[in-house]
Amino acid sequence: MTTGHALTAQILLVEDDPGDELMAREAFGDDAQDSHLHVARDGEQALDFLYQRGDYTDAPRPDFILLDLNLPRVDGREVLRTIKADATVASIPVVVLTTSSSIEDVIACYDTHGNAYVTKPADYQDFVAIVRQINQFWLDTARLPGIPVG
Repeated sequence: MTTGHALTAQILLVEDDPGDELMAREAFGDDAQDSHLHVARDGEQALDFLYQRGDYTDAPRPDFILLDLNLPRVDGREVLRTIKADATVASIPVVVLTTSSSIEDVIACYDTHGNAYVTKPADYQDFVAIVRQINQFWLDTARLPGIPVG
């Protein structure tokens, strides 16, 4: 999606760390007219949002998902497996954004059809820059399945 496009991308951030959520909001803030950032604070909320259950009956379908792995209630690895095993939502791109740099996690995420794996930088400026790059790629460069070309 390019700047000035009439449609707004719906992005689901699945993040339990309030500091990381705040930095992600800052990173997406510059592109507020092109995207709406929704936040789920654990894996169960993420699945409820995705499947419009409970408090999320009116939730929009995300155009892409930023997913932390280490989450309470339902682990991010299980969220990714659930999404990619369900044909009704499997086409939604999932970018894993996590503190884990474990090669086992990287391989497991790609084996489960995650679309990208990004290790969170510890530095504030680097974190915001990485999230902005992810946002720019998915909104300006890639073609998302839920957003028609306009």
